[in-house]
Amino acid sequence: MEIKNAIHKAKANDQKAFNFLLHTYWDDVYGFQLKRIGNENDAEDITIQTFSRAFDKIDTYNEEFVFKTWLITISKNLHIDLLRKERSSISRQISNEDVNTINQVLDETPSAEDKIITDQNLAKLLRDIKKLKPHYQEVINLRYFQELSYKEISIELNEPVNSVKVKLLRAKKLLAEIIQNQ
Repeated sequence: MEIKNAIHKAKANDQKAFNFLLHTYWDDVYGFQLKRIGNENDAEDITIQTFSRAFDKIDTYNEEFVFKTWLITISKNLHIDLLRKERSSISRQISNEDVNTINQVLDETPSAEDKIITDQNLAKLLRDIKKLKPHYQEVINLRYFQELSYKEISIELNEPVNSVKVKLLRAKKLLAEIIQNQ
């Protein structure tokens, strides 16, 4: 199929003509974007958007210009629009933030005091768990300290999964009552 003929047919919504134009110019547009961006995924996304836009606006194509040039122009404009959107969102984010906050880096490693408090809370929790009946202690240990699934606990205890769920629910309820009563 000749390019001019394909363009006329595409203007008449001929799907085969669209496919022909897509296959004929895909490498040109994709290669252009890949050189500009350097990222295959982004280049492919913009190339897809380019053909989508071109096929939506094919009626506006002026045959005095080379079709490939028209496609490359659309592709270039889409990339410029994308860059503008990214820049404006970045500048908006920075302008809305306090400069001091931007310069501070949050250190999430626990301090010595945090470690002591965590250890004390864990020791208190373990003491509270020891107040439960042994079969409740065991199911809590298996679930939360050994991190076993319900199925693994059921195999370990040789009980049905539903019994394990009920026992664990009851153990948590009793433990909550012990903690609240202190």
